[in-house]
Amino acid sequence: MKNRAVCILVAFSLLIGVTSCKQKAKTSAPEETVVSGRVKLVADESFQPIVDEEAYVFEQLNARAKPDILYRSENSALRLLLNDSIRFAILSRDLDAGEKKILTDRTLPPVVNRFAVDAIALIVNQASNDTLITVGEIKKMLNGETKTNINIVFDNPNSSLVRYLKEFSGNKDFKLKNIYSVKTNKEVIKYISQHSQAIGITGFSWLNDPDADYADAVKKVKIVAVKDENSKNAPGQYFKPSQTTLALKQYPLIRGLYIINCTGKMGLGSGFAYFILGERGQRIILRSGILPDEIPEREINIKHNY
Repeated sequence: MKNRAVCILVAFSLLIGVTSCKQKAKTSAPEETVVSGRVKLVADESFQPIVDEEAYVFEQLNARAKPDILYRSENSALRLLLNDSIRFAILSRDLDAGEKKILTDRTLPPVVNRFAVDAIALIVNQASNDTLITVGEIKKMLNGETKTNINIVFDNPNSSLVRYLKEFSGNKDFKLKNIYSVKTNKEVIKYISQHSQAIGITGFSWLNDPDADYADAVKKVKIVAVKDENSKNAPGQYFKPSQTTLALKQYPLIRGLYIINCTGKMGLGSGFAYFILGERGQRIILRSGILPDEIPEREINIKHNY
């Protein structure tokens, strides 16, 4: 009888302990609002530098906000979105009609907003004399219509960059012996920094304010200027990517950055989207070196001294 009473007392004590722990966890977890809580996002790994910067500032301003960002290839990110594993994505393109229908049929109509314009940059080793190329030459190079011993290097085969290059060149697959894929944009830059007989294709945002682990490699490469022979504005001029050439639509190899929000509620995902699209988020884009979708206004106070 005494042992039974002891068992009951121990069980009761454990029950109180578990209940109090649950209540404590429940009260300590912030409620999800536009500036608090947790949300899982997926972003194209090509845009990690700029998305990381946006998330860092957003969290600094909102201490109870915890966006959990997964970086994946474009194909992988799309699968997560279309399978309803994740309801917020940052991609390099808008969804097509079929993809939008899949989400809408699941009562998850996507809200799509472009928030920046990035460039596809061609880079060579500092020792290379190849500093100019035309759009026509790029297409011939990707389609194997030119004889060259130069290796062409880009990130992984499932990336948005490769999809862009296939559409750009009209090539369904790259099977040439001199075209190589590595894994990431960082690896592309590092490879070119060590090989003079190669040309790399990477996102422009990776060349601006690089992290310490590949900053030295960026110093050992240079950007190739591109001419669009069919341009109506400047058919005879070569341009390097910059905010100016992107804004004036002079540099030909460009792509948008899109927020795709299928959360269907005013939660942290929507809050993060509003932040990126707002003035502060667009200023972060502006400082990164790529082009914000809306250039923030700049106020100048002029003082007269009489």
